[in-house]
Amino acid sequence: MGRTLVELFYDVVSPYSWLGFEVLCRYQHIWNIELRFRPAFLGGIMQATGNKPPAMLPKRAEYLLKDIKRMAKYYQVPIQISEDDFQRVLGKSSLGAMRFITAIDMTEPQYLEPLSREFWIRFWSQHEDISQPENMLAVAGQAGLSSEVAQKLLEMISSPAVKKQLKETTEEAIKYGAFGMPAVVAHFNGEPHLFFGSDRLELLGSVIGEKWLGPVPSVPNPKM
Repeated sequence: MGRTLVELFYDVVSPYSWLGFEVLCRYQHIWNIELRFRPAFLGGIMQATGNKPPAMLPKRAEYLLKDIKRMAKYYQVPIQISEDDFQRVLGKSSLGAMRFITAIDMTEPQYLEPLSREFWIRFWSQHEDISQPENMLAVAGQAGLSSEVAQKLLEMISSPAVKKQLKETTEEAIKYGAFGMPAVVAHFNGEPHLFFGSDRLELLGSVIGEKWLGPVPSVPNPKM
């Protein structure tokens, strides 16, 4: 039986995307899935669907602050969040970062996972401005890329090819029904199944016939 394709559409400005990303990274070694990372632009999805940032509603922002802290502890992901972060998210665009990540996906896809993780760490653990070129280069270095490759990626973010790829991936997420992130699409029994949010992964497992083993499952020893 072939592996189930699971696509994760994400943007590093989304803390819930980081939670879903880390859990799916763990489960790709346990479930019979092919995990495919699909960097997209959350701002484009919000604009196209008429969605609004949830933290714009004060009471919801209060809840989100508590919820993200609880989720981070539960999933063991080092998100450090405060009230100020919501204004930081609204005031900074992730477009440059997502183009940078798209460029690595197009040229050095083996670095896509560590590079994405380092962007989340830089933004949500270290509270740095990931829209600045020097921080993008620093992220690339932390992910194991040479300075030469990192500089090339930085130059690529303004290229038509990278812009087109990110736009198409974002439009593909919308086509599947995404209105926010993370958007997880499982291709099972000949059709796509959309799951929104990082707290639907247990349900994802149920739909594709896999067992949920908790947020930080033990990876079984490989068979000899």
